[in-house]
Amino acid sequence: MIRTLRQSALGSRVGTLASPGLALLLSLTAHCSGPQTKGFPKGGLNASEANTWVRDNTSLLQNFWCLPASQLPREELSTLIRNLASQRVPLKAWQLSCLANLAARQGLQDDFEFHPPNLLLFYDLNQVRDTNCRAFIHHVAQGDTELLANLPNQRIALQHTALACLGKPHLQLSASDLGLLGVLVCDMEAPQIVAADPHVLKNLLRCPKLTVMQTTALNTLLASGKTQIGPPGSWNLEGLQALGPLATYISPHLWEKVQEAVGLDFFRSVVAAYRAGQLSRRDARRFVTNFLESKADSVSSRLKRRTGSSCVRGNITAATLHDDLFLVHYDCTQLESCLGTRVLRANLDPLLQHPLPAECQRVVKAKLAQIYPHGIPEDQLHLITSLVYLYSLAEIGQWNITSGDTVMVLLASDAALENQTEAVLQKFLDHNGKVTGALLVAIGGSRLCWMSLKQIQIIQPSEFRLAGAPDISPCPQSRKDVLFAKAHEVFRNTSTVGEYYYLIRPYLGGAPLEELQYLAQANISMDIDTFTNLNPFMLKNLSVDNVRSLLGQNVGDLQKARNHPNVVLWMHNHNMSDLSGMGLDTSPPLAYVTNRPPNTAYPPSDLIHTLNLPGNDGVAPASGSPPVHPGYLSLAVALPSSLLWLYCVQLLVVATPSGPIGAAHRTLKPWTLPMVLTQGSQTTEHQLQKQRSC
Repeated sequence: MIRTLRQSALGSRVGTLASPGLALLLSLTAHCSGPQTKGFPKGGLNASEANTWVRDNTSLLQNFWCLPASQLPREELSTLIRNLASQRVPLKAWQLSCLANLAARQGLQDDFEFHPPNLLLFYDLNQVRDTNCRAFIHHVAQGDTELLANLPNQRIALQHTALACLGKPHLQLSASDLGLLGVLVCDMEAPQIVAADPHVLKNLLRCPKLTVMQTTALNTLLASGKTQIGPPGSWNLEGLQALGPLATYISPHLWEKVQEAVGLDFFRSVVAAYRAGQLSRRDARRFVTNFLESKADSVSSRLKRRTGSSCVRGNITAATLHDDLFLVHYDCTQLESCLGTRVLRANLDPLLQHPLPAECQRVVKAKLAQIYPHGIPEDQLHLITSLVYLYSLAEIGQWNITSGDTVMVLLASDAALENQTEAVLQKFLDHNGKVTGALLVAIGGSRLCWMSLKQIQIIQPSEFRLAGAPDISPCPQSRKDVLFAKAHEVFRNTSTVGEYYYLIRPYLGGAPLEELQYLAQANISMDIDTFTNLNPFMLKNLSVDNVRSLLGQNVGDLQKARNHPNVVLWMHNHNMSDLSGMGLDTSPPLAYVTNRPPNTAYPPSDLIHTLNLPGNDGVAPASGSPPVHPGYLSLAVALPSSLLWLYCVQLLVVATPSGPIGAAHRTLKPWTLPMVLTQGSQTTEHQLQKQRSC
């Protein structure tokens, strides 16, 4: 069958591309990717055509999976990684960590200059040679350190390695030091930032978010006047705009020192950028809040105190709402006094194009209730996404939601709260709506956390499969358990262990102990990112041998996650000599000191000894791993797309019968759904619906 596939997919020219392994992977990609694959000729591709084909189909390669790639010989894996660096296909932490281990086992880590920066984040830092240290750090500093959210020890070690590479005491970082450190400065403490060369602003621009202490350090640095934009009194529009999002962190105290005309010009530019979608709601509202606080003693505020709640500024008109300085002229009290319901009804959209402070948003909501006492019409719901978080479940119950587009608009917004998800979806379902895979993808995987048990139950298996690989790490544990049960029901009839694991992996945070023990025997080599997101109370009951087998080729990554609370909890339950035998440092864990928390719900490490019972429903923080500069792919190494991994993995079993997924696949029995989920329902066997053209 393999021979037939090679000939039919690529024809006689396949030999010009690469060795048989790469040719097979390319042929499988073309043969199994279906209609999503663009322009793959029946006669095959020559080497130059392969480059073009892969470039046009990179979106299909984002679901790269290490299990089949582990079968590649050294040179083919090297070619793959080099081409990942040129194509920039976004890869996630669970993909990058295992790929880094594959590269290390094949001795490819020294070729780091040709590898994606995000991949370098996961490399064994002990293998970085002193002679290559600065080049390595310069390259890795172009990556996205948020990908290390679940590897606290690796993140700390990366910073220590970077500072050690400077080769001198680093009490004060120079401009050249900062050029080397890049985004790694985002994990540094406030005193280091204040003491650094003023060029540190360029580094801070790359941080997705500043901590409270870093914000204080930024304002201290700006107040000193030592930066390129000078002291606050000399700031101009161009200098402020050069600060980019950092300007949204400027304190009210500093805004008081800025020339009024300059401040107002910058305010206009921020509102315009927000309206154009160039600035996030979070950043815009932070700026507006700080700026308006600095104007609290302005003439407008004094007039407000003197005249009470009367309209002083004049009635708000459509023209008023199109003024970028609208929020400077009308505080929230004047908004309430001067905005008539007729103007609001006709100009709701331009009003909400301003980054309104929370108090002003409540004023708008109250006026909308006067206009629409029986609930906001559906056509207006599309306009109030920034206000959704203010509405109670009872108020949402008055809405009519008949379109999936409305659901997407309301729930895709970062403003909607968790408990509002169920209410919005239920109004849609009450009008014969259907929860589709496209809808689940559009509103984001975390919304699965807040659907009711009944709503999860009625998702059709065919739609559930189309939801992709949702991130359910923010879910409370009880909901992770329900989602795993649903996923197991949908995926249990897949034909191979490898395919089953690929599909079930996003939901393993709710897996019971029996499932984890089974996977430990299945040679799946779980990645460390998935491992740290397992239920901590199930994880702690896994034996040392279970964990060694479960992680397989990735077991060395435990040291990189040594201080992760779930790993600490697991270690606490096992003999130190057994842990040392795995190469783990058994010294007391350090406090978790990086700027962002790991991506899971967990008990505080100092309370671990008091935890004996499952059932913690703590909500984990969102991953916050933006695709800044992720993984990549190209050339004749057109490695499998999502459909290749999902539907053709058994071909790799045929090609490599002794490989990881060649293990005997159990018959997956139905997993018992929680009682509340199964009541009143009839569970049927759902066969995997797919055409095995392979």
